[in-house]
Order: sequence, then structure tokens, then C-alpha cells
Amino acid sequence: MARILVVDDEEGIRDYLAEALELAGHTVETAPDGQVAARRLARRQVDLIITDLQMPRLDGMGLLAEAQALQPDTPVILLTAHGSVQTAVEAMRQGAWDYLSKPISSPRELRVLVERALEHQRLKNRVEASAPPPVDAAAPAGPVLTWGAPAMVPVERALRKVAQTTATVLITGASGTGKEVAARAVHAWSPRRDGPFVAVNCAALSENLLESELFGHEKGAFTGAVERRRGKLELAAGGTFFLDEVGELKPELQARLLRVLQERVFERVGGATLIEADVRWVAATNRDLPAAIAAGAFREDLYHRLAVFPVQLPSLADRPEDLAPLCDVLLGEIARDTGQRGLALSAGAREAIARAPWTGNVRELRNALERAAILADGLTIQDDDLWMVPAARPPVRGAALDLARPLVELEQEAIRAALARCEGNRREAAALLQIGERTLYDKLKRYGLR
Repeated sequence: MARILVVDDEEGIRDYLAEALELAGHTVETAPDGQVAARRLARRQVDLIITDLQMPRLDGMGLLAEAQALQPDTPVILLTAHGSVQTAVEAMRQGAWDYLSKPISSPRELRVLVERALEHQRLKNRVEASAPPPVDAAAPAGPVLTWGAPAMVPVERALRKVAQTTATVLITGASGTGKEVAARAVHAWSPRRDGPFVAVNCAALSENLLESELFGHEKGAFTGAVERRRGKLELAAGGTFFLDEVGELKPELQARLLRVLQERVFERVGGATLIEADVRWVAATNRDLPAAIAAGAFREDLYHRLAVFPVQLPSLADRPEDLAPLCDVLLGEIARDTGQRGLALSAGAREAIARAPWTGNVRELRNALERAAILADGLTIQDDDLWMVPAARPPVRGAALDLARPLVELEQEAIRAALARCEGNRREAAALLQIGERTLYDKLKRYGLR
């Protein structure tokens, strides 16, 4: 979990934000204005800053400048009131990560945005900690996708080549294989590398929120739309727009996205003005889209628009040569997060990791290393610190499948078992079940599961 600094001159808003984030497991500090916050930043490192724009003494723009000087790698989210969205957009041009409009009626929207900002920073740290891969000297520099695994060589070569074009890229692969890392690599290797990289998780928001998130909205477009808001697609102009978990899109939004891909223009929700979609499109999914098309859950015409250049990422089990160096990169990242400088793996721990199947791929590996770092008595992780990583994992359901039971009961049992296996973490449970996170939420609601 992260250390977050919340800055707002209104005590009620500070308390509301702090409570919402603490319930999500984060450690939260608060400050009543930018000057107090700047003094805190000078004394202690934080993982994320959430600040109001309009404050006495030192406002949000001033604090943004102070944060960039004191902690340049810490993402900043701005809180905007009516009439100040344009200022927030300007702040994003100056380095702010994103903005959130007041009043904040949904703690879930806040948490989703915070998690995306933290995940973005983790990915950035991972890229910066990685050594450059052995590639052709004429190829553009960029993030590390492999340390020599044969299964990844054609993947990286394909991504580097397509990055130089304007073709839409569809990245597929199991959950945790690094699809967003690959999407960021395409952006970093492309002529648009100096433009923004904007990501939207299609499974994390409801249909109405996602449409507003993608396209923006006009004032009065719906209840709570007290001002015009530019969508992420508009903010990504000149850069790359990444649609994560695109297979979770509802049919109505699939139709609108298809129109944007075809015509390269869109309208804000409640608006009539056509806006150019000046973006490079990259999408990712862990779903079998051809199967979803056959089941009537995904539009075939949208699939062909997205899959102009499809790339399949191999699972971690298919790239064992990357496992050891990837562990070193992840341990460096964990060490920075926890303050345990010098974390390392013993020979026995490396052997245990090499034997494990890692069906959850890189995400599962990182979680296992983070747990082991907590259990370790010193800075060297031993094989018995990895006791939560069995050599062979049992299936989610029992070995015998009772075909006499209704399918609904079997599905509920599988969901309960996956949640128990993942200690209630819905994202990991969805990956284990090989379904989208939004699909899991729908099933939990339908079956009344907690």
C-alpha cells in the first residue's frame, strides 16, 4: 500500500478523502494548504499527492512546482472545482498526472484513479530500474520487455517495428503477462513518444462513467455534470491512447468506439461538436475475442478495427530465461517501496521460484516476492520465506467435477474458491478464473456473494 498526501483547505474534504483511501489500505497524511504540504515533502517521501487547486498561501499549481522540485517522480492528482478544469488541464501539461472534479461523490472513482496513478509509477520505476536489452543499435531505445527469452524475441521485434507506424495494435495474453508494459513500450518507441500516454481500464468503471471518461461531457449532460469536462481521449491528443481490458466493453459502448476508430472523430457526452481523435490506438485483453464474437458478446467489426496488428504475449512459464533477471528488477522495486535496500534471493529461493508454475505470471511473481520480503528475517530471502508459493498449484475446483450439479452452483463454488485462494483480492481472483474484473463484479452482484 502507498503513502499518500492529501492537501485541501476544507477540513471536511480532507477527512472524506483520507477515510476513503485509508479504507483501501493506504497510509494518508493531510495538509491544509500548499505551504504545509511543501514542508512535509521536504522531510518525507510520499508515493502520491492529491491536492486542491484553489488554496490560500500556496495553491495547487504552486504546490505542483514545489513537488516537481522536491520529489519529481511522485505523481500529482489535482482536485478541481467548477470553472477550474481548464487550469487542471494546463497543470497536466506541466506535469500533473490527472485531475478529479469536485464534488467527489464516488469513493470508488477516487480509489480507481489512485490505483492507476500508483500502478503507473510502479511501471515507470520498473522500466527505469531495468538494464537495456541486447537489441540492434539502430533500434530506438525504450522499456525492457525481455532479457533474452527466445519466446519474447519475435514479440519485441514486432512491437518495435509496428511502433514506427500508425497501425492499431491489439495486445493479447493471460492476466499478468505485462500487456500495459508492452503498450507503454510501443508508445516509447513511436514517433509520438513525446506526447501523452493515456490509459483507460474498461473493466474498472461502469458503462456511464466509462463513456464520460473516454469522451468527456458537456455541462448538464447528466446529473452531476456541473461543468464541461474533457475526456481522456481528448487529453491524449498527439500521443497514445491505451484501452486496457477492451474485451469487457458493453455492446453499446463498443458501437460508439467503432465509430471513433472508423471516422477518427467523436463527441463529448451531451455535445454536438465533432472533435478529432488525434491518437495512436493500442488495446489489450486477456479474453479470447474470437470466442466472444461467436458468443455474441463482442462485435466482429470492432475486433477487426482493433486487431490491425495483433501481438500475443507469452506466459511467464514460456520465458524461463527472463525469470531470474525479472526477479532482480522486481526486488529492486520492492526495496524502494519498503525501504529494504539490498534485498536479494538465496540460491535456494531462486530454485524454488524456478520450479513454481506462476500461472498468474508477473503479477503473481511480484506479490510472492513482496510477501517473502515481509517474512524474511534479513535482506536475503530464503526458500522457506516463499512457503506461500507451492511447487504445483491445485485447481480452483476439486479434482472431481459433479456433473449432476447445476452449472450455476459450480460457478459460485469456483468464485468462492478463487476469492479464498486470493484472500479476497478480486483482481487476482478474476485473473485466476481467467475472466475480466468487471465480469467478476457482475457475477458477485448477481449471486449475492461477498
